[in-house]
Amino acid sequence: MLSPEELNVLLLSLKVSFWATACSLPIGMGAAWILARYDFPGKILVDGLVHLPLVLPPVVVGYLLLVTLNPNGSIGRMLSQVGIEIGFTWIGASVAAAIMAFPLMVRAMRLAFEMIDQRLELAARTLGASPLRMLFYISFPLAMPGIVTGTILAFARCLGEFGATITFVSNIPGETRTLPLAVYTLTQTPEGEAAAFRLVIISVFIALIALGISEVITRQAKARLGDQK
Repeated sequence: MLSPEELNVLLLSLKVSFWATACSLPIGMGAAWILARYDFPGKILVDGLVHLPLVLPPVVVGYLLLVTLNPNGSIGRMLSQVGIEIGFTWIGASVAAAIMAFPLMVRAMRLAFEMIDQRLELAARTLGASPLRMLFYISFPLAMPGIVTGTILAFARCLGEFGATITFVSNIPGETRTLPLAVYTLTQTPEGEAAAFRLVIISVFIALIALGISEVITRQAKARLGDQK
């Protein structure tokens, strides 16, 4: 059984991961579509920036967020003036998690868009479909397995985010202490091993569920493409 503090950590982690994934989903879909369908000057640079959090140390990402989004930072000051506080809040934890998970989301979605037979899109355009209508009625439905997979992987990655979060928003109980931060805290606390182990089991369980769902959807998508061929 989880203690009230452990339950709060779990619920906070789910809230942070949900909002991080939900808010980055439309941006990720747009970025994946553009990278999959268009060639433009500077595409390599844009692709590199999108995937940069995947190769940068999370602490570096957290530090950059701290510099720019804290109340004394360039962007953080403007947000504070309109009543939006990001630094050292659960919203900041969501921002850090979203940035770290963004590359995984885009990679899965981009692959799904690239696997679509572009002749179907061309046929829709020939029949008079507008680009927006083609996107929502042809491209998105065909790429839906990849979109769902990318969303699930991003959600799981958000649940496991540690380095950028603790650097950017610290480790505040009830506000920014998510599952990884709670496990870290408990391992540094006398007699906290049992509670840490329970949270580790929960983390592994949630991650396995997410990966299992992703694998099932991927296999179904491959089977459907095989039947179409």
